[in-house]
Amino acid sequence: MPYRYSTGDERLDEDLAALIDRVGPSANTDLIHQMMVTCCKLIKDGTERGDVKILNTTLKEMRYAFKVFSPYRRVRKVSLFGSARCGSDTDDYKQATAFAEEIAKRGFMIITGAGHGIMEAGNRGAGREKSFGVNIRLPFEQVANDFIAHDKKLVNFKYFFTRKLAFLKETHGIVCSPGGFGTHDEGLEVMTLVQTGKSHMLPIVFMHPEGGTFWTDWHNYVTDRLLTRGMISPEDLSLYKITDSYLEACDEVTRFYRRYHSMR
Repeated sequence: MPYRYSTGDERLDEDLAALIDRVGPSANTDLIHQMMVTCCKLIKDGTERGDVKILNTTLKEMRYAFKVFSPYRRVRKVSLFGSARCGSDTDDYKQATAFAEEIAKRGFMIITGAGHGIMEAGNRGAGREKSFGVNIRLPFEQVANDFIAHDKKLVNFKYFFTRKLAFLKETHGIVCSPGGFGTHDEGLEVMTLVQTGKSHMLPIVFMHPEGGTFWTDWHNYVTDRLLTRGMISPEDLSLYKITDSYLEACDEVTRFYRRYHSMR
């Protein structure tokens, strides 16, 4: 049979199809066949080993992440971002813990980056049973925290882009506590994806402790430097909410899905 996406060798295409059939029935044989064709093309293209390593690791990491999350597909989840460097005695940490504990009581699970600081607070507050960790292997600073380490819902990634994809694919809401470059990168990418229609709408909340100005200072920069110069639109400011209350952050997430459900 002819294949729309082919190796260019009809017999090889049929051999690949036969191999897939031997593995077992699947509703996705056409897509798996295309993936195998792509692998064959890597050989024909003479693709360098370093490039093949990237593809190989990406495929293995994403396959395993899909497997881990699959049993929980019908459970809503919130991704919690924030600094890995804040201690357990800080207001940021305490607020993140309280948020995770409360949102878990409301039926959500928590996804964190599995490290320390705010990530640890999220796993601690939600508890191991309602926690995921998507860890990144780094030469410093990133060992899985005690509240998610060795759990079956911990996934380790080599690449930031596969880790970020797992975060965004599986989440139903984003909450950012104060943090550095990584926190800003994650929060801004989510807003970019929603703004450009590459992601479904979801609640995005920037949360800092009562009396704090971390995210309001950032918001002032956005309005003063980006909005006034026409680099973003006024309606873009509605993509996110800033709060100093963990309860209000929880309400923003749950209220969104009460409205979203009624819209559907």
